[in-house]
Parts: sequence; structure tokens; C-alpha cells
Amino acid sequence: MDSFGIYLHVPYCKAKCRYCDFYSAPGARGVPQSYVDALLRELGKNARRPDTLYFGGGTPALLSPAQVAALVEAAAPLPGAEITLEANPDTVTRETLQGFRAAGITRISFGVQSADDTQLRRLGRTHTVAKAAEALQLAREAGFPEICGDIMLALPHYTNAEFDATLSLLQQGGCTHISAYLLKIEPGTAFARFPPEGLPGPDEAADFYLYAVQRLEAAGYRQYEISNFAKPGHEGRHNLLYWNCRDYWGVGPAAHSCLNNRRFYWPDDVQAFTDGSAAEQPEGVCDAEDFLLMQLRLNRGMDLDEYACWGGQFTPAQMTFLRHCVASGYARFADRRLQLTPAGMVVQNAILEALL
Repeated sequence: MDSFGIYLHVPYCKAKCRYCDFYSAPGARGVPQSYVDALLRELGKNARRPDTLYFGGGTPALLSPAQVAALVEAAAPLPGAEITLEANPDTVTRETLQGFRAAGITRISFGVQSADDTQLRRLGRTHTVAKAAEALQLAREAGFPEICGDIMLALPHYTNAEFDATLSLLQQGGCTHISAYLLKIEPGTAFARFPPEGLPGPDEAADFYLYAVQRLEAAGYRQYEISNFAKPGHEGRHNLLYWNCRDYWGVGPAAHSCLNNRRFYWPDDVQAFTDGSAAEQPEGVCDAEDFLLMQLRLNRGMDLDEYACWGGQFTPAQMTFLRHCVASGYARFADRRLQLTPAGMVVQNAILEALL
């Protein structure tokens, strides 16, 4: 049976980070039961059991363990399913982590971002480095088999030493998986309105990314996607559904789905979703272009024969361009598979622009 994942969007946050352009809603008092009831209502319409279930946000750790347990039960994941919950370090306690684990969560993902308290305040994060270390320790004690941490790269006044300190924090915290993202100033964010001082230029940012790839590999975290690194066997199964163009169903305002190669999304209106007046909107089909975009994010690259099955084929001019990329160290061909090198991933957008 083909893999199938469910993504549950929990848009509530205690505070809006200055770099965040995701749809969110105020959630200082937790997640309203009416919203959980709306998720349960939609889950009740689904008869297909998932082998991955992902609580994303927002800050899903604002859910109570009882709410999480009810949602897991309604989703009815298959035995051995990967069940992920995103969390901010200051939104968990020993009791809630134990409750999430008892509810069936197998994978907890912390937005740590930096091991520098000044940097965290600059980003608008509400936790401290000490709180991150405590959350990681409590997650280990609660028995999560998978603990994940996020690192943001190329922040204002960034240094390799800041990366090393953050990597050390996550290593000591027992992380099996690390996501490392370059900061991007998105329209509509606080950083877009008031850009911070000390932002690295594009070349500096690329150097920080390549340094992170090297240090993570040396620490035993194998790169399997442009921003994701894992100890062998600990890759995130849910996000691999996206990158391999497999079926996933997103539930909640601003959530996206792809089922039988057709895309859908929910309007970003939490009230309409809660009261049942919102409906999924069609967003077109998943085609060869989508397959190319997603597959070249992966370290293993794209199989050209599989690309052909999607109806994709490179023109002679594109093949000439790709051979130039190979000669320049940005890509490699191996057994009918096109892969981007770490240097190629830095300029991925420019490469894709030439191929689309």
C-alpha cells in the first residue's frame, strides 16, 4: 500500500516571531477546544489510515495531552506510524511531554534556532538557551525515540562559533535529526518592516550553509535534503512524502494537500475553519515540474527515468547547462540520477530557473 500522511495545522502561537510569515493566531491560553473539535470533525470524514501524522504550526505543543490523544485516535494511524509534534522549548513541561508520549507521539521537534540568548531575543523567540537544554533533557526522560532540533543560519552578526554552540546544544540534547535553515527575510514580517542590522550578504550566507553541512556531516548527521540532516535511519518520513510527491492530506487553515496528484488548500481563516463554513480549494495538479522541484531538494537527487514517467524531459540546451553545472561542481550525474552538490543547493533556485 502506498504511503499516506496527514498534516494537522495548529496555527496558535504565544507570540509572533519577527521572521515568521506563516499563518498564525494568538494562543497564549492554549488551543481552543472548538478548534480541536473542528479538526476532529474533518478527520471523521477520512477513511484512509496514515503511516505518518504531523502536528505542525504555529505551536502544536500548546495543545493539551488530552487533545493530542483525541486527535491521534481520530486519525487512526497504522501500527509503527511516525507521529510528529512541533514544540517551542518554553511551551513544554515534564508533565506535558510525558502526556504527549503517552498519547502516541513518537517524534518531538523543537524550534531551538540558536544557542545565543541575545540572538533569540532579536528573533522574537520566547525561550532561552537554558530552557532549550531543559526541554531536550525532559524529552529524553519522557522516552521519545526521535528528538529533532531546528537551527537558523546566517542570522544578524552570525559566526561559525554560534553554529558550533547550537550544534553542541542539540547533540548534547540527544537530537537524532537536525534541520538547518538560512534566514530569509519574507514580505509582511516584522523583519521585512524593520530589517535587523548585521545581516550577512549572499556570499557570506552561502559560506555559513556550507560550513553547517560540513560540521553536521562530521557530527554524524547525514544530509538527506537541502535543509535536513539525520543520524542514519532517523530521516523524517512525513516530509519525505512531500519531496517524493506522495499523497498527504493537510487539515486546518492554510494547510495544503496533494491526493492522487491533485493539490488542494484550506483558506487561511481560522474562524471559518472552526465554524465549518470553510472548504478545501483546488490548486491544480502535481506534474513533472513539481516532481523536479521536490526531487532536487533531496541529497539522492532525481531519477531521470522516473522524471520521464511524469512527462519530463530535458532539452539539449538544458543538458548542456547541466553538464556545465557538473563541471563547475554544482551537480553530478550517477546511474541516470541527477544530484545537486551542497554548493549546488546554495544556488538551487538559479539552477531550477534554467530547467523550468
